[in-house]
Amino acid sequence: MSKFLTIGEPIALFGSDEIDKSLVEAKKFTKYLAGAEVNVAVGVSRLGHSTQYVTRLGDDPFGKFIENELTRNNIGTDYIEKTNDFWTAYQLKNRVSQGDPDIHYFRKGSAAANFNEEILNKIDWDDIEIVHLSGIFPAISQQSLTTFNKLIELINRKQITSTFDPNLRPQLWQSETEMRDTLNYLAKHADIILPGINEGKILVGSDNPEEIADFYLTQSEKTSIVIVKLGAQGAYIKQKGETVGMTISGQRVDHVVDTVGAGDGFAVGVITGLLEGIDIKSAVVRGNIIGALAVQSSGDNDGYPNRTELEAIEKEYE
Repeated sequence: MSKFLTIGEPIALFGSDEIDKSLVEAKKFTKYLAGAEVNVAVGVSRLGHSTQYVTRLGDDPFGKFIENELTRNNIGTDYIEKTNDFWTAYQLKNRVSQGDPDIHYFRKGSAAANFNEEILNKIDWDDIEIVHLSGIFPAISQQSLTTFNKLIELINRKQITSTFDPNLRPQLWQSETEMRDTLNYLAKHADIILPGINEGKILVGSDNPEEIADFYLTQSEKTSIVIVKLGAQGAYIKQKGETVGMTISGQRVDHVVDTVGAGDGFAVGVITGLLEGIDIKSAVVRGNIIGALAVQSSGDNDGYPNRTELEAIEKEYE
């Protein structure tokens, strides 16, 4: 049985092979498996932890590609439903030498956006220790938001630890206000929250890590740890009851290829650290390491390490 579970919308990503060309100009693309939550599932599985992914796919070539990629990455597909009624989402992304890439989604009305929440009733919760949640899935449709809330109820009823990454996608929401209010409400139900420092400006009106952490620690009795991602500077940790948190320095990266997937890689480090029973500081160090590896690869999750690679880097870090 699986110890880790997540829910989301996996996407067939067509990433440009041509550096600094717009999506209009680019002609050569490589197909990848993408999606924030599936990135985390890939990373957790790659480090040897049993994993299940919950979603709905169209019965089409992209859906089959995604299913094959999940199987190749040893991710459980017990809770994936296929449908002929809706299609599988995909996206285009250009490749840039600096800054963030241009991403264009084709996901409105997709199979995941028309999620069948009855799938949740099939989940075997016996061995699940951590569920990872992202702010993207509840943004893609009203049905996905309804499903997300039902999943939260199940997680809390089963008293399973949950992590929550806001993962802001403004283009998926009706307004910034709706995005902020909904995500902050959903965050109340998570044990560990993983916001980015720039997300803090939108969600809590501050880019001060301590103020971001204090907002989430005080808005909910359930939230016990907030880890604010600081990009190249590392991460800031604060736990409930502490007057002062701590900053864990980031890993040096000489050449950035693609920043997409770094935050998900950070989540992989924290989650696998918790699954293995290491202290939160060491888990955040691992998150920084995997996040740094992620930005040195063109695919969203191609840079995530296996166990041997991670142990070698962690030993060097020590």
